[in-house]
Amino acid sequence: MIQAANLQKHFGDQVLFEDVTFQVSYGERVGLVGRNGSGKSTLFRMIDGDLEPDAGVITVPKGYRIVSLEQHIKFSKPTVIEECCQVLEEDQQYDFFRAEKILFGLGFTQDDLERDPYEFSGGYQIRINLCKALVQSPDMLLLDEPTNYLDIVSLRWLKGFLRNFDGEVVLITHDRDFMDAVATHIMGISRKRLKKTKGDTAKFYEQLIMEDEIYEQTRMNQEKKRDEMQGFVDRFKAKASKARQAQSKMKMIEKMGSMDALASESNLSFKFHHKECPGKVILEAKNLGFAYTGEDQDQLFSGLNLTIGKNDRIGIIGKNGKGKSTLLNVLGGELTATNGTMTNHPSLSKGHFGQTNVERLYIKHSISQEIRSSNPKLGHTEIRSICGAMMFQGDLADKKIEVLSGGERSRVLLGKILAHPTNLLLLDEPTNHLDIESVEALSDEISRYPGALLIVTHSEYLLRNLVNKLIIFHEGRADYFIGTYDDFLNKIGWESEETFPKKKKKGLNKKELQKKRQELIREKSKTCKPLKSEMDLLEKEIVDSEALLEGLNNDLEKFTAEADGDAIVEVTQKIGKLHFKIQDAFEKLSPISEEYETKEKEFDLLLSQLQGE
Repeated sequence: MIQAANLQKHFGDQVLFEDVTFQVSYGERVGLVGRNGSGKSTLFRMIDGDLEPDAGVITVPKGYRIVSLEQHIKFSKPTVIEECCQVLEEDQQYDFFRAEKILFGLGFTQDDLERDPYEFSGGYQIRINLCKALVQSPDMLLLDEPTNYLDIVSLRWLKGFLRNFDGEVVLITHDRDFMDAVATHIMGISRKRLKKTKGDTAKFYEQLIMEDEIYEQTRMNQEKKRDEMQGFVDRFKAKASKARQAQSKMKMIEKMGSMDALASESNLSFKFHHKECPGKVILEAKNLGFAYTGEDQDQLFSGLNLTIGKNDRIGIIGKNGKGKSTLLNVLGGELTATNGTMTNHPSLSKGHFGQTNVERLYIKHSISQEIRSSNPKLGHTEIRSICGAMMFQGDLADKKIEVLSGGERSRVLLGKILAHPTNLLLLDEPTNHLDIESVEALSDEISRYPGALLIVTHSEYLLRNLVNKLIIFHEGRADYFIGTYDDFLNKIGWESEETFPKKKKKGLNKKELQKKRQELIREKSKTCKPLKSEMDLLEKEIVDSEALLEGLNNDLEKFTAEADGDAIVEVTQKIGKLHFKIQDAFEKLSPISEEYETKEKEFDLLLSQLQGE
C-alpha cells in the first residue's frame, strides 16, 4: 500500500493539483480519472518516483515494488521472449513459461516469441512493454492507457488478468467499460483536487455532481444573504438612526467569508453535419477482397458481401493485424480492393477518421485553416465554433498543425469531420486520445447521428451502445453478423479467449455441510449486523438533519421578510453546516451500504453453493 499527503504540482503558472491526499490499500484496484491535462500522468510519475512533487510526500513501504507500463520503446535483446524475461530476477530469467502465458494472452503466437522485437508494429511493441510490466508480479502496477493498442480479445484477457492480480493496481484508461470491470475504487482529479470513492465510475460521477450541487446551492444562499445585507448597508449607512445597525451588518458581511464559484471545466462538444440521402442503400460491396501483394495466400479478407443502409450501425471487430482498418480504408476509398466490386450511392458523403487521415493533415495550415478546408462554405464564426468545440478556443485555433501532439491532431481531424456534411461515418479507433468524458460526449452524438456508421473499436462500451450489426474478422475470414455485440458474445464468442476459473472445492458430506452452513450464518450475522446498525444510524441522522433543515429554511424566509440581519447570518451559518453534515453522512453511508450489500450477497452466494453441493 502507499500513502500520499498534501501533494502539490505546478508547471510555471499553471496549477495542476494541490492538497492531494489519498491512500491505496492492500488489494485495491484504483481507476484514475480526470480531464486530459488534469495531471493524471504526472501523478503516476510521482507515485513511480520519477517526478518530485512541489510539496507533500508519498510514503512507500520498504521493499514495496512499483512497476509502470513504459511508453518509450527501447529493446536490448534479440528475441521477444528474452526481452520480456530480462526484467525478472537473475535466477528466473529463463522461466520462459511465465512470460509466454502473458504474451499469448496479449495476442502473440508461438512463432512471434523468437522474432526480433523491433520487427513488430508500434502497437505490438507497446504490448511487449506491457508484458514486461505484468511478468514481474510487483506489489503495485501503474498502467497508463494499457488498452490503446489492444484488440478486443487481448483486452478481455487483460481484464481477467488484472482482476486476479495479487497486488494493487492504479489504472488510467479512456475505456470506461474496462475501468468499471477492473477497478474496485475510482479516484479522480477535478478542479485541482482529488477525490476517491469505492465503486465504479457511475457512482464516482454521481457523488461528484451531488457535492457540486450542494456546494453551489450553499454558495448561492450565502451570496443572496450577503447582497441583502449589503443592500441594507447601502440604504441606511448615511441615516443616523440606522448607522449603528448598518455598521453591525458590515461586520457580519466581513465575518461571512466567501465561497468561490466552481470553475467550469472544458468539454469536447460534438455536432455532426448530416447530409440527406434519398436512397435506402448508400454503399454496396460484392465479393470484396484485399491483399497487399495481390497473392491469394496473402489475402487479408475475401468474399465479403456487404450492404450498408442509410441508418445502419456496424461495428468491425477482431484481432489486430487481420484487416479491420484495411477494410475501412477500402470502403473509404483510401485503398483499392484487389477483388470484388463496390458501388456508392451518388449522394454518399463520407467522414473518415483513421490514422492515414491524421497523417495527411497539412502541417503548414493553422487549426482553423485545416478545418475550413473540409468545408469552405462555412463562415469564420462557424469554423471558430468548431475549433472551440474541439478545445482550441481563441488564439489556440491559430496554432500550426506541425506543432500539435498526436492527440491534438486527432481532435483536428474530428473537427474536419464535424465541419463536413456526411451521411456515412467511417471511424477507426476514434477514442484513443480522448478522456472518459469526451468518449461519452462522442458516443452520445454518434447515437443521435441520423446517418450510417462503420466503426473499428476495441471499446466494448461503444460496441454495446452504438452498433446493431458486426463484421467479425476471425480465422482468416470477415463474416457479417446481424445482431448486437452481446448477441455475438452469447451465440459465438471469442474461441481463443482465456478464462480465469476458480479452483473447485472438494465436496462435503451432509454433517459437514450442516456445520459449514451454521458457521456461515454466524459469520454473516457477525459481519453484516454492525454494518446494518451503522447504516440505520446514518440514515436516521440524514432524516433528522433534513427535517431540521426544512425548519431552518422556513426561519430564513421569516427573518428575510423581517430584515433581521443578525438572525439571517446565524441561520445561514446553521444551514451551511447542516448541508455539509448531510453530505458527510451520505459520503459515509455510500461505502457502508455498498459493503453491506456486497457482504450479504457474498454470504448468500456461499450458502446457495453449499445448498448445491
